[in-house]
Amino acid sequence: MNARILLDTNVLVYVYDTSAPLKRSLARSTLGALAEAGVGAVSTQVLSEFFSATTRQTLNPQEALIELQHQVQVWTVLQVTTEVILTAARAVRDHRLNFWDAQLWAIAKVHGQATIFSEDFNSGFTLGGVRFINPFEPGFHLPKFLS
Repeated sequence: MNARILLDTNVLVYVYDTSAPLKRSLARSTLGALAEAGVGAVSTQVLSEFFSATTRQTLNPQEALIELQHQVQVWTVLQVTTEVILTAARAVRDHRLNFWDAQLWAIAKVHGQATIFSEDFNSGFTLGGVRFINPFEPGFHLPKFLS
């Protein structure tokens, strides 16, 4: 795999969110294309958050476990390491990010991911060479991220 796009939890969770049909459809098509192209990654943090969020919102623990196992097979999984945690802490100090957002950014930074797909940041914002893109924003054009 040539993973270069880190996925935030919200992109994965929308696949199972029946209360947001447009985002659900966009998440499904985006994730399907990324999986087919082999360019997506998730972190161990995202996998943990995914299980927690889906069991609170839409899936029972057994269903969430099955889906979690599927996510592990589809995406490159990046580890939260000591270096990631320290880089995140510096980002909190230097850029005033909340810790969990800083840790997501740090995972991308440490593991060489150029782009994070998330709805939690200003789309197009770049920090330390990592660009944040909101795949649910009008005008989002997925094909340019696949080549």
